[in-house]
Amino acid sequence: MESYLKRIQDRIQTTYNDGMGFTASDFTDLADYKTISKTLERLEDAGEIRRVLRGVYDCPHYSALLDEYEAPSPLKIAQAIARNYNWTIIPSGQISLNQLGLSTQVAAKWTFISDGPYKCYNIGNIEIQFKHSTNRNITGMSYKTAMVVQAMKELGKTYIQDNVISKLKNLLTPEEKERLYQETMKATVWMRPIIKVICEK
Repeated sequence: MESYLKRIQDRIQTTYNDGMGFTASDFTDLADYKTISKTLERLEDAGEIRRVLRGVYDCPHYSALLDEYEAPSPLKIAQAIARNYNWTIIPSGQISLNQLGLSTQVAAKWTFISDGPYKCYNIGNIEIQFKHSTNRNITGMSYKTAMVVQAMKELGKTYIQDNVISKLKNLLTPEEKERLYQETMKATVWMRPIIKVICEK
């Protein structure tokens, strides 16, 4: 048990110490599910990790400025839930705008498009919602490409001005731009010219 504890602790410290959420399924290569669950409960009791939802944990970060632990990241908790159930998810338009730095609005409801079932989870005042979509709407795109497409859909053609294009050009790496260009060949017609400008060297 002590050996399993140390190995799980090491993975948490090296992989999940930046606020990422995690579940027992993230450690199944180290031990059986029952042992992992008991170990995570033990670490929670010791104050080393925090239970955010049933079976979902994170490593709380203490803010000296606020003199309290930071709230869990809805995005990282959603990603942990998706990994646990083997769902593919992408953030909705509003969340994508926020994550890409195109909006400062903080959402009370974090909605994700998913190939899994419709589900809702609550973390304090924050609601995480998964909305089912067909596979063709969420597969074949990298995570960053999917966020850009969702953000563009949310804004609409009229509101994608030069400042938005400039921000995306500066945000995306050359590799991400190449993937964006290739993965959106069949995107909505009005998006393609804008994407070409974003991706041009």
